Amino acid sequence: MLKNYLKIAWRNILRNKVRAGIHVLGLSLGISICFLIFNVVWHAYSFDTFHPDSDQIYRINTLTDWGGGRAFPNSGTPGPLGEVIDLEVPGIQHKGRLYTCYQTLITDPESNRSFGRENTVTYADQGFFQIFPREWLAGNSTTSLVEPNSVVITESSLKKYFPNFEPIEVLGKEMAFIESDTLLAKITGVVADFTENSDFIFNEFISYSSIQSEEQKEWFGLHSWGNVNSSSQLFVKTIKPGMEESLELALAKLAEKNYDKSEDATTSFTAEPLREIHFGENYDMTSVSKVFLYGMIYIGLIILALATLNFINLETAHAMSRGKEVGIRKTLGGRKGQLIFQFLTETYLLVGFSMLVGLGLTGLLINIFGTYLPSGFELEYFTKINFGFYLLFPLVLSLVSGIYPALILSGYQPARALKGEKTKTGKFSIGVFLRKNLTVLQFSSSIAFIILVLVLQAQIKYVTSQPLGFEKEEVLYSSLPFMSDPDKMLRLQELINQQSDVLSTSLSGSLVSSTSLWTSDSRVAVDTTEKEIYQQVMNVDSAFIGVNGIPLLAGKPGSNRMDEILINENYLKEMGASIPEEAINRVVSFGGEEKKIVGVVGNFHSRSLREEIKPLILTYNPKFFQTISVKLQAGRNLSEAKSALEAIYKQVYPYENAEFNFLDEEINRFYEEDTRIKNVLSGASILAILISAMGLFGLSSFTIAQRTKEISIRKVLGATMGQILALISKDYVVLILISFFIAVFPAYYFLKDWLSDFTYRIDMPFGLYGLAGLGVMVLCLMIVGLHSYIAAQTNPAQVLKDE
Repeated sequence: MLKNYLKIAWRNILRNKVRAGIHVLGLSLGISICFLIFNVVWHAYSFDTFHPDSDQIYRINTLTDWGGGRAFPNSGTPGPLGEVIDLEVPGIQHKGRLYTCYQTLITDPESNRSFGRENTVTYADQGFFQIFPREWLAGNSTTSLVEPNSVVITESSLKKYFPNFEPIEVLGKEMAFIESDTLLAKITGVVADFTENSDFIFNEFISYSSIQSEEQKEWFGLHSWGNVNSSSQLFVKTIKPGMEESLELALAKLAEKNYDKSEDATTSFTAEPLREIHFGENYDMTSVSKVFLYGMIYIGLIILALATLNFINLETAHAMSRGKEVGIRKTLGGRKGQLIFQFLTETYLLVGFSMLVGLGLTGLLINIFGTYLPSGFELEYFTKINFGFYLLFPLVLSLVSGIYPALILSGYQPARALKGEKTKTGKFSIGVFLRKNLTVLQFSSSIAFIILVLVLQAQIKYVTSQPLGFEKEEVLYSSLPFMSDPDKMLRLQELINQQSDVLSTSLSGSLVSSTSLWTSDSRVAVDTTEKEIYQQVMNVDSAFIGVNGIPLLAGKPGSNRMDEILINENYLKEMGASIPEEAINRVVSFGGEEKKIVGVVGNFHSRSLREEIKPLILTYNPKFFQTISVKLQAGRNLSEAKSALEAIYKQVYPYENAEFNFLDEEINRFYEEDTRIKNVLSGASILAILISAMGLFGLSSFTIAQRTKEISIRKVLGATMGQILALISKDYVVLILISFFIAVFPAYYFLKDWLSDFTYRIDMPFGLYGLAGLGVMVLCLMIVGLHSYIAAQTNPAQVLKDE
């Protein structure tokens, strides 16, 4: 019986090649997108799920709220919290402390080999390995990290640093870790690397007890409840799952106990489940935005829904031509259930072909959209979860797509079907009603996607074309070694300034505009009172203003003195001065010291245009410089200049990997996420229009074919070509107008919310809404007009000769 059904289904597919082709292409596009997104989502949610009792593990985060919407979450915690949390918070089974290091230089003192700078070094206590157990190849979790100046390395580090040694043979060997100072640590353990997806990238674990003296604790910012550093990480494992709420209540009491209520900011702690870390702030910049992830899911479902609607639409329309087939089969004894199974078999064959084509298209999608996929993602076709997808997805899709057309077909009455009556008498037809509404839904999605893309493009163009208050062209920058010797930094600056094509060079804590943010408060005398000002702080030298082309409104650009500061216009307004000259030589209490204002600069965007320009202090502290910026002569070959700068950098820092980048490219990265969303929506728009257009092509071809006699009669009675085209197109114009009005509301809701994130934004461009609707209507009329024109060109005598 099944073989017979398959034969009949195959013959029906071959008999209607255009219809089958439209189905396969539309469904394959939907399947390929869903398959890719399914794997991306599965990959994102697979991180760190393999740890024992992972639902009992939390990272403690800190939230500092200054009021007025100025709340700053931080994945770090104060040092003292890590010392007392297991004593004062009930329900904690283990605590694990980390202090993550940045750009640590690793060397082997015995062979005097340098392995370069790594971000894989961290201080850790033995509790960390109790929460996140590993396979120990040498040493053990109980004692390996107890003694100061001990280090545990991973198997991959063993192969890198000691390639010909067994794990047991490296125990007792020393390694040097160089940041602000040099730490010699003895290897006390070797652990296996994680083979599963994990955000814990660390390969070298220095014992936390190596941070011993009060001076060291102060240096690392671990000495005070008031210091919160994202490097200071704290993990806990509770005695049972579901303790997040009770954990946060206990942490609230602990915060209340240790923070003064009279302080300007309120500090609180939150417990972040381990499963959420991958979607927030992690260590290897592979985090995935949940908004972007959910957006991809919605887009995939919409594209698949459009393809499914296409299938239902065309099949219900085509059902009219299969009435006699159903009538004959029912007359010969066919039961309704058999007919439903037959038509579902036909649907399953089409879905099966679409699945094969879709899997092939997935590789093409990865090539096109690979840069928008999560870092480290690789598609593997032959996995258990994907085999489950191959088995279940076609069955579900066949049932969803084919059940309604199958019910329509199997429901025909034999007597009516054999007489050629396709529908019941009466003005209302459920099939026509459904087809029109499905068409409306398809084009509503297409129009909404186009509106989103046009408005996103307009906003991104607006923010990238706004004056920033500084010059971003011909400026290159590079990072300096962490806590580098100030003399070396000055030597590098001097050598670069000697180059003929270099105008000036600046040392600073960060770029003129970046994602970096240092905030603090200061106090300044206003009339007879002292006013507190909350401001952004940047650490710069006196060349910073000139290198970045920031206008100096009054005073001087500084003289590299720690008791001098510069301020911007917004700070000037906050202190109540009316002109820049009034601020010169006034004293500001900042960082516990009195500092004199020596210059006022114009406002500039030190962060993205999502944020307003904050009051700003420019201070000087060379110990914490981390960036060098170079302004080149206009017209210089930038590629050659980049190579020359990197060669000079290598002279001063021979063990560093120097790389200079362009400032304008860094600023464009502010809107990288928005550009990604826009580009993904552009791809979705193209696919949505393509699927909708294919559906309209097939539907209009079929429905116009049903009206050829009507068209011929109208021609015989004197109707012109324009009248016939207008008559047939009228219904579709109405459908597109309805689609447009339906699409406007969700598009407006999303765009209003998205634009509200920008302090500097365009007004809602309703003209672009109309442009999107008009474009879709023109496309629709072209498709319908083509079929109508072909039908109207047919000789009426040929069509009406049997009447």
